[in-house]
Amino acid sequence: MDDHWTVGRVAELAGVSVRTLHHYDDIGLVRPSARTAAGYRAYSADDMERLREVLAYRRLGFGLREVAQLVGDPSTDAAAHLRRLRGLLLERRDRADAMVAAIDRELEARAKGRKVTPEEQLEVLGARLYDTIGGAYPATRRTEPRIAARIWGALGDARTVLNVGAGTGSYEPTDREVIAVEPSAVMRGQRPAGSAPCVAAAAESLPFEDGAFDVAMAVSTVHHWGDPIVGLREMRRVARRVVVLTFDTDEPGWQDRFWLTRDYLPEFAGVLAEFPSLAAMADAIGARAEPVPVPWDCADGLFEAYWRRPEAYLEEHVRRAMSVWTRVGPKAERRAVRSLGDDLASGRWAERNGDLADLDAADLGLRLLMA
Repeated sequence: MDDHWTVGRVAELAGVSVRTLHHYDDIGLVRPSARTAAGYRAYSADDMERLREVLAYRRLGFGLREVAQLVGDPSTDAAAHLRRLRGLLLERRDRADAMVAAIDRELEARAKGRKVTPEEQLEVLGARLYDTIGGAYPATRRTEPRIAARIWGALGDARTVLNVGAGTGSYEPTDREVIAVEPSAVMRGQRPAGSAPCVAAAAESLPFEDGAFDVAMAVSTVHHWGDPIVGLREMRRVARRVVVLTFDTDEPGWQDRFWLTRDYLPEFAGVLAEFPSLAAMADAIGARAEPVPVPWDCADGLFEAYWRRPEAYLEEHVRRAMSVWTRVGPKAERRAVRSLGDDLASGRWAERNGDLADLDAADLGLRLLMA
């Protein structure tokens, strides 16, 4: 049977025991669809594909019941499973990066003879791990009213709203029917009581019917997606209109718009090296783009928020709510913070950026896509 594989061969290829495969067969999770001439179980290419999905979800920590629900969803094809798995793996990578950063901070503290608190030790083990890339959100990532006004204005008269990559719920309108989508359990757990219902799903595989919502929105989240273009097209599929707050890397010399990336953190360009162009994102959903200036006293502690308050970037809790710092790594972060601190103390920063004091808002690349 050239196009089928025996149980023993499949066990060898997948790195599992024959007993495991028999168990999956017994519970209906992965059943071989053929038999050899001798009556033994044999797996087809489709069976192998399903087994690949089952094992991938299992190795990501999902229980058998959860896996059965995931692979049994008739609306999710192989490509959708791959996109979901990719997103989960990227999240796991971010968590691993966060743990490395936490370990580096503790090693540095111990090298300097500083006593490490139990809270810091638990952070390394993961009890507060997402503090490194998102746990500080409730403290610093609040809704900025002026940015919210732009987003909510773009929603128009929509009554049903899907918030994709919703995080902790910032910018969700309270006067409409909202459903949130957020893949991270950590972020879902930080959503305040009374916030919109939240579905555990990835942008690239939204579990909703075509045209189910008046509008789909996504705020400062596209850069976290495994495949932004696929996610944007999914938003377009499930909603009649789309509103997205994202970042523009099309403009020549865009890295120099912001003094922090220009003078202290050139690694930022590498973080967005594979990020789609603004034109590609707009084309994916048929959108037009408008600039969204960042107010000098922006309440939302996004990466560009403190462009006129540089001292804020020296604060650990402020940086921990910005994924950029985890992505560039602890070495680049330490160097940037040290250099900025030196320049603030010497007055060099003020000499280079004194003209910012007269600005109430700055165009630092935020763009609102509306389709």
